[in-house]
Amino acid sequence: MPKTNKLVSIVISAYNEENNVAELYKQLKQNLQNMPAIDFEFIYVDDGSSDKTLANCMALQNEDERIKIVQLKRNFGHEIAMTAGMDYAQGDAVIFMDADLQHPPVYIPQMIELWQQGKEIVLTKRLDNQATSKLYKFCAKTFYYVLNLLSETKIMESAPDFRLLDRKYVDFLKGFNEQDRLFRGLLSWILPQENVAYIDFVAPERFSGESKYNFAKSLRLAINSILQFSVMPLRLATYLGLITAILAVCLGLYVFVEHFFLHNPTPGYATIMVSVMFLGAVQLICLGIIGEYIGKIHVEVKKRPLYMAEYMVKKGKKRAQKDI
Repeated sequence: MPKTNKLVSIVISAYNEENNVAELYKQLKQNLQNMPAIDFEFIYVDDGSSDKTLANCMALQNEDERIKIVQLKRNFGHEIAMTAGMDYAQGDAVIFMDADLQHPPVYIPQMIELWQQGKEIVLTKRLDNQATSKLYKFCAKTFYYVLNLLSETKIMESAPDFRLLDRKYVDFLKGFNEQDRLFRGLLSWILPQENVAYIDFVAPERFSGESKYNFAKSLRLAINSILQFSVMPLRLATYLGLITAILAVCLGLYVFVEHFFLHNPTPGYATIMVSVMFLGAVQLICLGIIGEYIGKIHVEVKKRPLYMAEYMVKKGKKRAQKDI
């Protein structure tokens, strides 16, 4: 029997990237044309874009039947977009990347070569990002420090979602049904001790447009990441309550000694106000932490579908569509 080529799926997350999807496809073709032993499928995941991203992807699909399109019915977020692409990917290995060209396609042949050598997971590590400021880099470094300090699952710093996974790990990840998910954390949770390779790269500036991750989204991602992989905030709330109780006892002893032994009673208005405000702040912080966890439980127990999408595949002159 003739030997069949391995199939590699390239999942491309795109949200309002109308000026980037065609250039990315051009660079993918240039970098993958000298790999005759590998078949490719390009899965563009349109994450509810409001511009011409979907139309431009469909125009590319008219030129190349290897292009598949997953159109999410609204903006579900980057993590869900990758999940949707992974669900439809049929390859023996799956490569994840963004459409903004900050994940250079030039590294994909090296990823595939490492996979062919037996590496089941190929991760990338970003040495520098030319599109971000020093303040953003400092905040990102601080985020990973705090995350790994609080979490039992250690997540590698500067490891973007530009990676290759063997089908074995893709199928395993598809078993997770978490609403709030962080792929980097899930991958770190299942990361094996061997058969893992790393590629260093420098992220160039975006080809077009601006980053969709503003400060509010980045902060939300940071909080969700900590809550997903750690119960340490709950323990910290307990420790904070114990420390506050000890301080309250010490303050009570001080007032008792001052009044009955030193005979030097002092007006207590300021002390009372500071104590009440301090204790109130501690209680609100602890309730907020508990509320975040309860909120996540509330969302998870509903078991809602992760997304709703339309899958578009062109065969011959017809485009087949499938809703889920």
